Amino acid sequence: MNTQLLPAGEESIRLAGRLLRQGQVVGFPTETVYGLAASSFDGAAVRKIFQAKGRPQDNPLISHIAGWEMLDGLWAEVTPQARRLAQAFWPGPLSIILPRGGRIADEVCAGLPTASVRWPSDPVAQAVIRAAGVPLAAPSANRSGSPSPTTAQDVLDDMDGRVPLIIDGGPCTVGVESTVISLAGEVPVLLRPGYITKEQAEAVLGCEVVLSDAVLHKLKEGERAASPGMKYKHYAPNARVVIIKGNFAAYRSYVAAHSGPGVFGLCFAGEEAYLPVPCVVYGAEGDEPSQARALFSALRRLDERGAQVAYARCPHESGVALAVYNRLLRAAGFQVVTV
Repeated sequence: MNTQLLPAGEESIRLAGRLLRQGQVVGFPTETVYGLAASSFDGAAVRKIFQAKGRPQDNPLISHIAGWEMLDGLWAEVTPQARRLAQAFWPGPLSIILPRGGRIADEVCAGLPTASVRWPSDPVAQAVIRAAGVPLAAPSANRSGSPSPTTAQDVLDDMDGRVPLIIDGGPCTVGVESTVISLAGEVPVLLRPGYITKEQAEAVLGCEVVLSDAVLHKLKEGERAASPGMKYKHYAPNARVVIIKGNFAAYRSYVAAHSGPGVFGLCFAGEEAYLPVPCVVYGAEGDEPSQARALFSALRRLDERGAQVAYARCPHESGVALAVYNRLLRAAGFQVVTV
């Protein structure tokens, strides 16, 4: 298959819409990460996403809309809690899970009785969805398990020859996947942290949002993933990543004691000058949005530079940084050292 990489524009967006209506898969930008899209109502098209990614089919997808009318057939009903969250954060990086509607393809839900939906804020994403005329099921546009793509070139690196079209909308502004909150049970549950924080959701809902155990720990034996991003190892470069918890002095001492060929630091801006190994920077300490924007590209750079082991500075575990920590945990296969 010949893969076209085209800049976002009227002609390329019309082409994307035509391909999507024909049951094809298209790479497109969102504010979070680049997605790999197919119609949420076309099971055969959705199966092509799984094939292109090499993604297990028990991992559900998120449907993307560009208007309230597109909710028809995705959810059984729009509950008051869902409406409050959507009115507060849509368009934006929040996905909401409710019992599924009657039109959404089984493949999107991976056999679950629920469906996850969001309305992205990226104008190119909205234009592609409107051109397709249907909700678009779209996971991140990378090979399954590897770091998510935040540029069109990242998508091309992973998907060249696997999809007919990638729309280049520039670098993603958020850089980590959307927050996922389930409203399908008795209490709201945060299944995947993102740019919309637990505290922000609680302020809108006026009640506690329970943090799923799977955000910071492995899924239990036999437990099914209710949301994307809950698998054991995810977002991982070829290099082995180890998270180092502790202040910078302790981190520096640990890296120095474990330095050697192929060893890299994954650190914050300004720290690389004080470390005895090559480094890749991901954002600034205390600047959580910058860490989110830079994380996945930093993980990809580790491979580009031939890293075999990367010792990662540990971010905080609250706010937007909780999303960064969650992604790092899975990239590291939960290898964490406290110093």
